[in-house]
Order: sequence, then structure tokens, then C-alpha cells
Amino acid sequence: MESDQSAKKLWVLGTGGTIAATAASASDNIGYTAAQVGVATLVNALPGLQSVLLGHELCSEQVAQVDSKDMSFDIWLALAKRVAHHLAQADVSGVVITHGTDTLEETAYFLQAVLPPELILAKPVVLTCAMRPASALNPDGPQNLMDSVAVALTPGAHGVVAVCAGTVHAALEVQKTHTYKLDAFTSGDAGPLAHVEEGSVRLLRNWPLALMDKALVDIKDIATIVAWPRVEIVMNYAGGSAGVVDALLQPCPGVAALRGLVVAGTGNGTLHHDLEAALRRAQQAGVKVVRTTRCATGRVLATAHSEFADSEGLSPVKARIALMLALMSSGF
Repeated sequence: MESDQSAKKLWVLGTGGTIAATAASASDNIGYTAAQVGVATLVNALPGLQSVLLGHELCSEQVAQVDSKDMSFDIWLALAKRVAHHLAQADVSGVVITHGTDTLEETAYFLQAVLPPELILAKPVVLTCAMRPASALNPDGPQNLMDSVAVALTPGAHGVVAVCAGTVHAALEVQKTHTYKLDAFTSGDAGPLAHVEEGSVRLLRNWPLALMDKALVDIKDIATIVAWPRVEIVMNYAGGSAGVVDALLQPCPGVAALRGLVVAGTGNGTLHHDLEAALRRAQQAGVKVVRTTRCATGRVLATAHSEFADSEGLSPVKARIALMLALMSSGF
């Protein structure tokens, strides 16, 4: 006996971004203003949506309306709460989130890390985006949104993933690597999770698991934290100096004291000797230091003399989130 899908729902949560952008001319793909079109308008204008909804009721909610370059901790928290709320409903099959491309990978990792494991092991959270505004002559947002609905309703789908240009990426690996082309994301050497082909999902590897070792802070506990721990990112480069690190360590009126540093080293996390000395001083002053690489693919392999914490393969921006959560869990 087939299950009755008529009572099932799929929620689309809007946060803004290029997928909701408009420009003065349909031929302008870069001179647009992000976060102008409401999520309800986006989904209502989507042609052929019923072909992938599988009888589900599509519901939408505007959680935020921002250019994702301006994504904030407050929006992350509000988004996590709403996603958790919807996933916990028995009649909801999954959640789709429309998001800007610039910080999509950070939001995806944050959600994968903080959402209750029992929820994301049972249902999918799918982030999607666009590289062209909604007003473009040939926008990519509608197809990305359609593909995301197909992914969210795929039997067995779970975890936090991102969908762009017909490719599905896991939150742990997804990274924006191109400034302009429609297929702007990669999963690095891990490879994509799946492809969406005419509304069908071709899975290449297993759906992502919950980050049991990194989901250290409950969403309710995060909500009680007045100010998140301040964690900054510095980079190694030829002629790198101690100046940036030393400046970050100095007290600044109105700015929280530095609690953590993520360093994007060259190659296998290598560091200029002046920068390394400054990081050592920061660590001695009580600042937690995590070492990553500025390379787009590959992970830092620890050496016998490693003195800084390892990012465990995370990119610098995701390592920053992981470090913030770890500091929260320890009371920083």
C-alpha cells in the first residue's frame, strides 16, 4: 500500500542572496542588488514545480533578506531554530534554503554542526543559490531551486547539502571556487555527493552523517550567548610578518578580546617564521590557534613538530566556525 503524500510538506526558507536579486537590465548579471525578491515570489513563479513535488505541499518562510556577504550570527541562529522546528514536524519531509553564494559554505557547515543529529540523520536540509539575478535574461536560480526540491524529496536523503548547477555537495566539503561561472562550487578532492539529472538524483557516495564530534553546542545554548567568541583568520604568504597577529592581540574599544585564530598556511600548513612566532605568542596568551591551508584542495598532514591544533581537513572559514563552537562549549 502506497503512503499518502498529500499531507506531507516541504518548507523553503528564504535568506536573500543573488537568487533573490534584481538588476536594472536583464542583460546585467553582475551589477545587481541582492535580496530583493521574496521567497514566496520565487517559488510561486517556478514553472513545472508540481513535477518534482510528488504531491507534497510547498510552504515558504522568509527568515532573512540579505546579501550573503553580510551574513550574521543572529541570522544563523534564527535560521537554525526555524530549520530545527520544521524538521521536527512529522508531516515535513525536508527543508530547502535559498542563500547567497558568497557564504553558503559557511552556513551549510554551521547547520550541519549545530542541528540535532537525530533530525538531520532522518531528513535533508538543502541549500541552494544562484550566480545570476532573478531579473537576468537567463537566470539559473529557478533550475537550482527545482533541483533542490528534487534532492530534498529523494528517498533516503539526509544531512545538510548544497545544490548548484546540477551538482550536490555535502556541507563538509562544499566550497565556492569561481567568481562568476554558474557552476561555482566544488567538493574538492572528496568529489560531489550526487548529480541531479532531469529531476532524478544520481547518488555518487553516501549521504552525509551528523558531525557527532563537532555538534558540541545545543542551539538553545547558543541562543543564550550574548556575544560569540571572537575568532579571526590570518594567512601566510611570502614576506609574512607578525604585525597582523600582534595587532589582533591588542585591546580595542568596543571589540571583544580575541579568543581564537585560524591560520591559512601555505602548502601543508607551512608558516613564515615571523608569523609562526607571533602565533606562538598568541597561544601563550591564551588564544586558541588552529592551522589550515590556503590551498583549495587537500588537507594539512600533521608533522612530528606540530604545535598548533589541526583543522581536520576543514577550510579556513569552516575551521573558524568549528573553533567558535568549541570555544562556546568550553565557556570561553
